[in-house]
Amino acid sequence: MTQLPERDERFVVPGDRLGVIEEFIAGIGTYVENGKIFSMATGYAILDKKNKVASVELRTHQPSVPGIGDVILGQVTQVQEKTASIRILKIGNEANASSFSGAIHISNVSLNYVRSMHRAFKPGDYVRAQVVSTKNRTFHLSTEDEQLGAVQAFCSHCGRVLELSDRGLTCHSCGSREERKIAADYGKSSAQI
Repeated sequence: MTQLPERDERFVVPGDRLGVIEEFIAGIGTYVENGKIFSMATGYAILDKKNKVASVELRTHQPSVPGIGDVILGQVTQVQEKTASIRILKIGNEANASSFSGAIHISNVSLNYVRSMHRAFKPGDYVRAQVVSTKNRTFHLSTEDEQLGAVQAFCSHCGRVLELSDRGLTCHSCGSREERKIAADYGKSSAQI
């Protein structure tokens, strides 16, 4: 008679600790960080002591989680002097129903020197960025590539969409001109937002 794996009756969600790598191998629905095994899915923890495997039996549809190298589309929620916070709306071309957010540090905005994050992005702007790190469970983003940056931005004075012209970004409603770190296809991909 085959013995079933010992089942831990606890219901787990992404980020719950299941064990350590000295005790178990990370199985389906898990990830390892600093020698500890965590759940990456919602479901029931299964600890197979015979085969030394920790896994998660899924109970919900697993959300897409941004990974290193993924290109995301997000909306700027907050801008400080050195960082911008981004609410992730899409991972690749897939809409993101989860509430992930990321951060862009001023050093990852452009290959050129950026004096202030307030010149690169404003709250409300839609930004295409790439995930460059997931250290400390934070999605660190970059817009250094020419295909990355704001794809749609809004006037700081009247809130209308800024149009790209030979003089930069201009508001045709109030005449304001503003700076942003824009993607090479700024304004062309706004229909995909």
